[in-house]
Amino acid sequence: MEAQMIDMPVLALRGLTIFPNMLMNFDVEREISVKALEAAMENNQDLFLVAQKEIFTEMPKQKDLYTIGTISHIRQILRVSETNVRVMIEGKKRAKLDSLVQESPYLLGTIEQVEEEDAPQQNTLMAEALLRQCYAVFGEYHDVAPRMTTEVLTTVLSSRDPGYLADYIAQNTSLRHQDKQQILEELSPLERLKTLNTILARELEVIAIEQDLEGKVRERLAKTQKDYILREQMKVLQEELGEGDTVSEALEYQEKILALELPQDIEEKLLKEVERMAKQSYGSAEGSVLRNYLDICLELPWNEYNEDRVDVGEARKLLDRDHFGLEKVKERILEYLAVRQINPEAKGQILCLVGPPGVGKTSIAISIAHAMNRKLARLSLGGVHDEAEIRGHRKTYVGAMPGRIVNALIQCGSMNPLMVLDEVDKIGSDYRGDPSAALLEVLDNAQNISFRDHYLEIPLDLSKIMFITTANTTDTIPRPLLDRMEVIELSSYTDEEKVQIAKRYLLPKQMEATGLKRSQLKVSDAALRSVIAGYTRESGVRALERMMGAICRKTAIRLVDGTVERLSVTPKNMQDVLGPVKIHPEVRGAGKDAGIVTGLAWTSVGGELLEVEVNLMDGTGKIECTGNLGDVMKESIHIAVSCLRSRSKALHLDPDFYKNKDIHVHFPEGAVPKDGPSAGITITTAIISAMTEKTVRRDLAMTGEISLHGRVLPIGGLREKTMAALRNGVKTVIIPKGNVPDLEEIDPAVREQLHFVPAETIEDVLDEAFPTVLGKKRGNQTKTISITEKIQSESVSIHQ
Repeated sequence: MEAQMIDMPVLALRGLTIFPNMLMNFDVEREISVKALEAAMENNQDLFLVAQKEIFTEMPKQKDLYTIGTISHIRQILRVSETNVRVMIEGKKRAKLDSLVQESPYLLGTIEQVEEEDAPQQNTLMAEALLRQCYAVFGEYHDVAPRMTTEVLTTVLSSRDPGYLADYIAQNTSLRHQDKQQILEELSPLERLKTLNTILARELEVIAIEQDLEGKVRERLAKTQKDYILREQMKVLQEELGEGDTVSEALEYQEKILALELPQDIEEKLLKEVERMAKQSYGSAEGSVLRNYLDICLELPWNEYNEDRVDVGEARKLLDRDHFGLEKVKERILEYLAVRQINPEAKGQILCLVGPPGVGKTSIAISIAHAMNRKLARLSLGGVHDEAEIRGHRKTYVGAMPGRIVNALIQCGSMNPLMVLDEVDKIGSDYRGDPSAALLEVLDNAQNISFRDHYLEIPLDLSKIMFITTANTTDTIPRPLLDRMEVIELSSYTDEEKVQIAKRYLLPKQMEATGLKRSQLKVSDAALRSVIAGYTRESGVRALERMMGAICRKTAIRLVDGTVERLSVTPKNMQDVLGPVKIHPEVRGAGKDAGIVTGLAWTSVGGELLEVEVNLMDGTGKIECTGNLGDVMKESIHIAVSCLRSRSKALHLDPDFYKNKDIHVHFPEGAVPKDGPSAGITITTAIISAMTEKTVRRDLAMTGEISLHGRVLPIGGLREKTMAALRNGVKTVIIPKGNVPDLEEIDPAVREQLHFVPAETIEDVLDEAFPTVLGKKRGNQTKTISITEKIQSESVSIHQ
């Protein structure tokens, strides 16, 4: 039988499907749909209803429509508004859209009627099984589906036609329109019912999952509501008791902790403390301790880091602007910045600046922080005796607080500051612990990645911090602590360096502090040298800065009095400004009397001259040592005597001097403690001078340790000692041959003005110390040591 083709208006449905022999009400708003209804009514014609594939398509084409739809009859139409029409439609039979012949002003299509397969006999086993399955599945669906009336269930149970039953259930349930379209397109009644059963079974599973989720949500909401009610009741009770709200406070702490995104172990620890706090009553002592603990933990600058300035040139300019000299320190910092530029993840450095007071250790550390664009944290450790100053106290103690390291991080607000540990050599220890031992973990790059303060009890990463410690000497720093630091020695300033520092920094600073203009005060270089020589004696420049302040104040009072309009300070009027000269050249006995020799000593404030006086008296061989001497220096005296006894014949000395002569060795300034082996050759030379009654050259100073066999051994502090020699008018310095490589570290100005004589044995020392030795003429003048010659040759000739 040939299929019948007919043209009729087409109404595209969005999210809806109508089945044959079913009634459906819906609203129509689109203009093409309203016009399709009007055309069908005017021509007293049926309408073809077909579903759209996508409900958001406004102007559907044929490709946007399904192929199978339903030829329907308009039962009733009602215009609700100018653009909205409500219509009642009755489905008649399935049909197929062959083509759209018109898309405007409404859809008009060529429709091909579709013949359904004949309904099977109701008593077949397959039909009976599908019907029973449908009744059972729909019964379950009816029980759980929302808004399902009993009338629908009755109609379903009373129907025995598989095709009609499938269409009826699909029309009256809230299945997806894709599922309904699948049922509509199925022409076999049994297959249609089988498809429906499958879809309903799937819907039952989806509804079960939805109900389970809904139950969980409802249960959670009920718990939340219960918690809210309980909290409100607790608030009322706490208000009645005059206590705060610990629950809301705990929630606030939890939010802050979670917002920090801390490592898991730290976060768990803090949240655990919050839970403990929430269980305490508001006014309890334990609650107050936990609140203080959490407040301090939250004040730490977690994940806050400053970006380093990696421009080496700019950092060099900043360092040179703030400090004159100190090239070693500057070069080391620039090396670190260069490494950071190549490897941004490099760990922080640990430097130890060692030098006399006033040479700029602390101020250069502050300038380094500015040059690196880091926050600065400064800790003065001088006189600290308690380990808790570094690590903090356990929070169980009353008034417990974290240590200085943690406080410094909180104050500077960064986890990678530059931390200056001042006066690390003056840390003490007593029954409360040893702070220097606590610093072992802080100043160790392998351990400080998880530093634990006693108060916090959580690991802190200190590896990004750059530590700079300062000290006047390394002698009092424990060896394990010193081993963890890179030591950079800052020596005393030369007079010329002090002149430049006074001109560039100290005088302008004091003029600014007193409000003087540059036109009102002028200090010549010669005047600065006079101040340095006659009013200050120091390795650094602190006293020099005070003198610059005194000059500025004297100038200010003269300007105010109207005595002068402008003051120019020169060596001639220096005493009028600063008063009489306070420091005179030392009156040295060397060169005048036999038995007096000038030695060189190192102190924590720089180098100093150290005279040795020896007297010989008739006696029984006793040795007297005076001048507040230490054990090492006393041993040096005995070594010198033993050395001379073994050389008495070669030196033409009395072989029995140790029996019939008493030897008295004295070091002036007896109130000052003295110790160390470096005066060995000075003591030996002074004893020979006293025995032979030969004077030692006045412009000569010496330093070196003596051995029993007369070897001259290397010493330390050569740079400071040579500066002291130059400052006090010494021209020639005898040094151990083993210290010749150290001449490279000496200031070029000192090397140019001093004549260095390396000595390998005591004979070399005596040959330089006396114009004649026991009537024997010296050789030619000793060769001057230059750095170039030292580098070219390992051995330095004593005589030409």
